[in-house]
Order: sequence, then structure tokens, then C-alpha cells
Amino acid sequence: MPHDLSAAFSALSDPTRRAVVERLAMGPGSVSSLAAHHAMALPTFMRHLKALENCGLVRSVKKGRVRTCHIEAAPLMELQGWFEWQRRAWEGRVDRLNTLAEK
Repeated sequence: MPHDLSAAFSALSDPTRRAVVERLAMGPGSVSSLAAHHAMALPTFMRHLKALENCGLVRSVKKGRVRTCHIEAAPLMELQGWFEWQRRAWEGRVDRLNTLAEK
């Protein structure tokens, strides 16, 4: 099932959420350890995690009293594919513009 790229871009538009994704790229982390790096109340931080979970970038698992978050690679790969497609399209445009400018 394809992921909603608009929801992922929206979630990643926030610097706190980007920091969480960057941290989780290094490995799973508990909610408390992730929240410790951000100067905000836990309920506010949880809303950021919920936004990342809702778009599929992050999933969490509760074991006992500890909720551990994990990054989900598939939506990130879709974002990377979209950026790669855009990069190729713009490189082609720049190449054509350079060719015209050299004439």
C-alpha cells in the first residue's frame, strides 16, 4: 500500500519531528529517551510522535511500561524516490538550459 507523501511531508515540516526521525534512524528509542532531548511537556511531544505514526514514518510498541519507537523505512524510501525523480527532472531542465545558453 503506497504511503501518503503529503502527510509525510507535512509531518517532516516540523523540526522536532525531523529530529525524532533523525534520531530513530540510528536505532529504536523509548518515548522518554526521545522526549528528553526536547524542551517541551510530554503530552506535547506525544502529539509529535502521533503525527509521525499517523503518516507511517514511525511505529511504536508498548512492552510493559515502556513504549519504544522504531522508524519505518518504506515511507522514507518513497520520499527518497520522489526526491530522486525531482532531481533527475531538474537536472534535465538545467542541462537543456545550459545547452541553449551555449548557443
